[in-house]
Amino acid sequence: MPNLRPPVMPEEHIQGPEDAPVTLVEYGDYECPHCGLAYSIIKRVQKRFGKSLRFVFRNFPLSELHPQAESAAETTEFAGVRGKFWEMHDLLFENQERLSGGPLFEACRAAESAC
Repeated sequence: MPNLRPPVMPEEHIQGPEDAPVTLVEYGDYECPHCGLAYSIIKRVQKRFGKSLRFVFRNFPLSELHPQAESAAETTEFAGVRGKFWEMHDLLFENQERLSGGPLFEACRAAESAC
């Protein structure tokens, strides 16, 4: 089986054990409606497969199509420096309809512990 390119690095955003038999990598955009639909599916897959799945999220904002995507990705990276990447990741996907018009800061204030 071919290796993932680029390979998963320890500093990436990872949930699940390093030795899981399956690795799922998502290149995601917080403003993309398809990524929003995938979010709930991935949550169910993670619950179903438990420690047999390692999930990796790579920010891939499509700024030409989604004007808030870059800011959203930067927000998660900012939260990640404080050890709160996944909390912000979930918050943004769960409030995807509020990304336009600048409510990123409103969402951030609602979850101050993530910022």
